[in-house]
Amino acid sequence: MDASVLAAIAKWPDVPEVRGWLALTARGEWRLRGEPIGNAAIRDFIGRNYAADARGRWYFQNGPQRVYVALELTPWIYRLDGGRLVAHTRALPRDLRAAALLDDGRLVAVTELGPGAIDDRDSSAVLPALRGCDGAPLAAEALEQWLCAATEAAMDAASLGLTGGQVPVQRLAAAQLGARFGFEPAP
Repeated sequence: MDASVLAAIAKWPDVPEVRGWLALTARGEWRLRGEPIGNAAIRDFIGRNYAADARGRWYFQNGPQRVYVALELTPWIYRLDGGRLVAHTRALPRDLRAAALLDDGRLVAVTELGPGAIDDRDSSAVLPALRGCDGAPLAAEALEQWLCAATEAAMDAASLGLTGGQVPVQRLAAAQLGARFGFEPAP
């Protein structure tokens, strides 16, 4: 967090928290009371001061005031940039720890930052990171079988610019995301 934010917390430790104002969309867009935040400096400030508490509630620390974030999907939204996974805040994850295919077809990667959906605009670019039981990339027919739950697959961390080897891709209902990965979607 920014030094100015930490100083404000120390100076005013008992400022009431805020709920219902800030949201993160499934495409990594910050929204304030339903409206996109257009100012890049404000988006960057939110991203630098974004964290989770011990109960898995994600928030933006705005000076001494904690502003809880409603999550449309996951606490992080990952994109591919130059073949490397990058978070919506521009943070660079290092290690792939888990992966999931949701019942609505979206992919989720769990890194040391936390669980993040792959931005739907990058879904096709992530498909080459999927591997079959033999470790080879899934060809079209094998990919179709995997999508129909006829076979298993793994996500190759190196294909996303991460460490972690090949991580099995579990199948998961979108409604179970918070419970499975320890976050509260609507604090």
